[in-house]
Amino acid sequence: MVRSLRLLLHLGLMVMTGSILGAHSAAKDLTEAALAFLGSLDAAERKRVVYRLADAERENWHYVPRERNGLRFKDLSPLQRERAIALLRAGLSERGWEQAEAIMSLEQVLFEIEGRSHRDAGLYTVTLFGEPSEHGEWGWRVEGHHLSVNFTLVAGQAIATTPSFFGANPAEVRSGPRKGLRALGELEDLGRELVRALTSEQRTRAILPIKAPADILTTNQRQITLAAPEGLPASAMTEAQQRVLKQIVRAYVFRHRPDVAQTDLDRITAAGWGVVHFAWAGGLEPGVGHYYRVQGPTFLIEYDNTQNNANHVHAVWRDAERDFGRDLLREHYARDPHHGAVPHASESAAESSTSPSTGQPRS
Repeated sequence: MVRSLRLLLHLGLMVMTGSILGAHSAAKDLTEAALAFLGSLDAAERKRVVYRLADAERENWHYVPRERNGLRFKDLSPLQRERAIALLRAGLSERGWEQAEAIMSLEQVLFEIEGRSHRDAGLYTVTLFGEPSEHGEWGWRVEGHHLSVNFTLVAGQAIATTPSFFGANPAEVRSGPRKGLRALGELEDLGRELVRALTSEQRTRAILPIKAPADILTTNQRQITLAAPEGLPASAMTEAQQRVLKQIVRAYVFRHRPDVAQTDLDRITAAGWGVVHFAWAGGLEPGVGHYYRVQGPTFLIEYDNTQNNANHVHAVWRDAERDFGRDLLREHYARDPHHGAVPHASESAAESSTSPSTGQPRS
């Protein structure tokens, strides 16, 4: 059983040199990549990988090791793996792909540390929802341990990219040939840079009087509701502090391809930066458990590094309205009702948004 990412890394380099990203529209690039992948599958494989857009499976996402529907990388031929990776790369920026690649490669590091069979880079899966079309409504997901990339395309004009989850265990590789690797180091560094830049008075507002939680608070909830924001609003920050806050947001949004990410960032900007809040919990020094979140009128970012002696990162970007393309599909179906109803989290089968304290497998 192949547990390393050597072949996948090689394929990634192949895709990098012949990237499908270019002057084409995002919808065109993503559709071509999805159709190329589907074209490499036989009928039985297609049946395993393609679901209806409205199927509850589309919102059945998670970031822990578990059995997943779809096709696993380890069950694909070299050509099929190349095309699955091409689809993932079509949705990500160069930096996003570097992070995703590093996250997947950490499965080999964990296998060498633990020797457990579920630490396997071949267990990442690809799933499609609906029929890929440059002008239609469809979606896709590439997911496995510490990685969940979800795209929804609507009428070739609008693309939703959340939930977007990236994690890393170990957050910093501390021994072996990959010693020093920090797959998501910039997320920790930027958060700490901002909280350290705050004055004493600002910290009384930004630092929450709680212990850093054991995981992101929203876990894998299929739909989130934004509560009243806590922490320090950007309106109470200096220009220099606001720049770091915006860098944090960009680090999450620009995981995805730049044209799509810029649209998402423009939406955040239009809702107003002044009311975006930053909150921190836990220690300020490296190696001490810590958590932060950034919340605006439309979005929520959560970062947690408490597990494994603060060497295990979970980081998610959510959109209360646009997760799984809900608002985009709702608007589209309102204009063209013959297309059908909007899939909703309540249609899902058993909910899987259990908190880590209930016995859910640790990631």
